[in-house]
Amino acid sequence: MFVKVCGLSTPESVREAVEAGADAVGFVLTASPRVVSPAQVTQLVKAVPDGVAAVGVFRAEPAADAVAIARAAGLSWIQLHGERTPDDVKTAHDAGMKVIRAVTMGDAPDAFANWGEELLLIDAAVPGSGEAWDYGSVRAKGLEGRQWLLAGGLDPANVSQAARDAGAWGVDVSSGVEQSRGVKDLAKIRAFVTSAKG
Repeated sequence: MFVKVCGLSTPESVREAVEAGADAVGFVLTASPRVVSPAQVTQLVKAVPDGVAAVGVFRAEPAADAVAIARAAGLSWIQLHGERTPDDVKTAHDAGMKVIRAVTMGDAPDAFANWGEELLLIDAAVPGSGEAWDYGSVRAKGLEGRQWLLAGGLDPANVSQAARDAGAWGVDVSSGVEQSRGVKDLAKIRAFVTSAKG
């Protein structure tokens, strides 16, 4: 099970995620309670070893701008939310970036097609709510053989069952490992990674 822990903002939380066995860590470089600056990220990635993906998360920014910001932060992965096109993925790839493309269960069917991204992230129809949803409904999207991440409302207690229900290749968490909005709980990070991989 591929595990990404997102919205990290301190060296301690990055180290905890990496030591627990996370495969990817995410840094929010767009308007959010979890936002960090590119300068902060250049320091945080020092705790990320080779083999663990360090991902810059973007929402409304044009793909070219996201690439420039990610590069300034020392990142080689970008995660693109919002209204996107296959050209956005191509723009990132042409710049040497790897791409996680985020969609929601409420998006049109063509959003779930393979646009060439490395990973597809599938969130609840109302992302950001932190609420659990019908994870098994993802199976209707026909993603067999694809590498994709389940997100939205996951926490240490439900991740294992949710991933099984959805047939997920990997999982992504942010609010589910926080003690308060934007503040990570180190014990929850470790418990989440352990549960997901168990």
